Amino acid sequence: MSDRGSYSYRDDPAVPAFPDDRPIIIFDGHCVFCSGWARVVLRFDRKGVFRLLPAQTPLGAALYRHYGLDPEDYQTNILIERGEARFKADGSMRMAALLGFPFSLAGVFRLLPIPVADALYDVVAKNRFRLFGRSDVCYIPDARYAERVLGG
Repeated sequence: MSDRGSYSYRDDPAVPAFPDDRPIIIFDGHCVFCSGWARVVLRFDRKGVFRLLPAQTPLGAALYRHYGLDPEDYQTNILIERGEARFKADGSMRMAALLGFPFSLAGVFRLLPIPVADALYDVVAKNRFRLFGRSDVCYIPDARYAERVLGG
């Protein structure tokens, strides 16, 4: 999706500075499925490995544009880890691996060629509102998770 190098967003004047010392999941806050995943991450990421960022925030939109993605059509979550962005199936499998067992079992999908795994990801992404629903309000985690949420 993007061939930008590590921490390339730091040199992009359109991207506001943000703490990037932990992996960041940028998700569609209007998508019920994506917001549900954000809730799962908050619940099971007891060590606070991840920070979350709704794509609908100014920072989320700036990062989507930085990586050449449409900042209003969120067809992929983005995982930023050590300054590198991961998209689609690769990003999702890495998130699952970092969450640990039982989520790490999703690593079995690494047996699929990336184009096949991304095609499966695309099917879900393109049909997520029809399958899972759309919220009129962007999901922002509650205040007890404030230190783990960016752009809120």
